[in-house]
Amino acid sequence: MNPLPITEAVLQAYVDARLPAGLRAEVERYLEMHAEDARRIAAYRAQSDSLRSLYAPVLDEPVPERLTQALRPRRSQIWRAAAALALVALGVAAGWQMHGAYEREERVASIAHDAAVAHAVYSPEVRHAVEVGADQESHLVAWLSKRLGTKVRAPNLEAVGYSLMGGRLLPGEGPSGQATPTAQFMYQCKKGTRITLYVRTRVREQDETAFRYERDGRIGVFYWIDRSLGYALSSADIGREDLLRVANAAYAQLNP
Repeated sequence: MNPLPITEAVLQAYVDARLPAGLRAEVERYLEMHAEDARRIAAYRAQSDSLRSLYAPVLDEPVPERLTQALRPRRSQIWRAAAALALVALGVAAGWQMHGAYEREERVASIAHDAAVAHAVYSPEVRHAVEVGADQESHLVAWLSKRLGTKVRAPNLEAVGYSLMGGRLLPGEGPSGQATPTAQFMYQCKKGTRITLYVRTRVREQDETAFRYERDGRIGVFYWIDRSLGYALSSADIGREDLLRVANAAYAQLNP
């Protein structure tokens, strides 16, 4: 039997307890391997449980005697319906807030994914790994700054064993889906191991975040957002701790 595709609809059905036991187990295995989705679904379930525990008792409480005597019998249905509508309205409002938070997470995480894709495409190149070499670093930085519309820098990573090879201009996507230029700087150590620094502009300031780590296939990515710039440092050849050491060196220069 083919595995169940874990779509957003399946995850929402899991939150609402509408999946059969076998499918619930499959979703739970998926969430064990996808930490971001697991945190998001846990937040949804906690929100739902809180609303249910807070307002569900209203649906079951008896209509006050004085209202029973004063109103026609069908008014009790109105009382219960009003309580139910209040619960639904609160659930919709909370869901919209959670939806906004999820969209924010998606925007931030997309930087890591796009950086990993760019690293996978260009880091194996032998003759055309970069568009402008490190021997023209001043020109490279000035050109990319002009195209991105803000000052960008290529941090010096010699202290952690990596020398700048050069960089290139890449297509990207802004927070509203519009096309926006991005930059990639490539570095190499004496052993030939390469890392890339991906820089995206036009990032929403409210997305600002400290270091985060993701794996996209074989590629590890440390990424962060500072004001309107997003950064992602990627490598497929070194472990998380070594990549973190390089990322800290880059962060110290880019976010003094």
